[in-house]
Amino acid sequence: MYQAQAIATDNKATLYAELVEQAQGLMHGETNMIANAANFAALVYDVLPDLNWAGFYLFDGDELVVGPFQGKPACIRIALGRGVCGTAAQTGQTQLVEDVHAFEGHIACDAASNSEVVVPLFRADGSLFGVWDVDSPLVGRFDEEDARGMEALCAAFMKAIG
Repeated sequence: MYQAQAIATDNKATLYAELVEQAQGLMHGETNMIANAANFAALVYDVLPDLNWAGFYLFDGDELVVGPFQGKPACIRIALGRGVCGTAAQTGQTQLVEDVHAFEGHIACDAASNSEVVVPLFRADGSLFGVWDVDSPLVGRFDEEDARGMEALCAAFMKAIG
């Protein structure tokens, strides 16, 4: 049975490298997307401090639809190009937002969220899979190291689900 290990470090690069290893171990041998997405969200939410939401929005061919996550109930559907998640999906670029209230068109699914990182997810064929979204109640919670760490985590997730 897999058991998450506490990560004791103040170095973000080390933190994310160890978190990627834990995520890979958690998903090892499992190809079911829902199972991996649910455990992935739970792991990140449990390990990283100062989060109030961590999860997936999955592309259904028209819009993003909430998928496995940890946190309070969320918006169910998000149009491409709308809010931070829709912008990440439409542009194909990770969105690092220090203060969501300053983001043009921000969607307030949880009024407690103040900063956010959203990573677009693409299948091997280049098609949009969805986005990985992490929110914090703290303004400025995330920086470039967090964005790179989230991108590395997402690469491990996408590899695991094939």
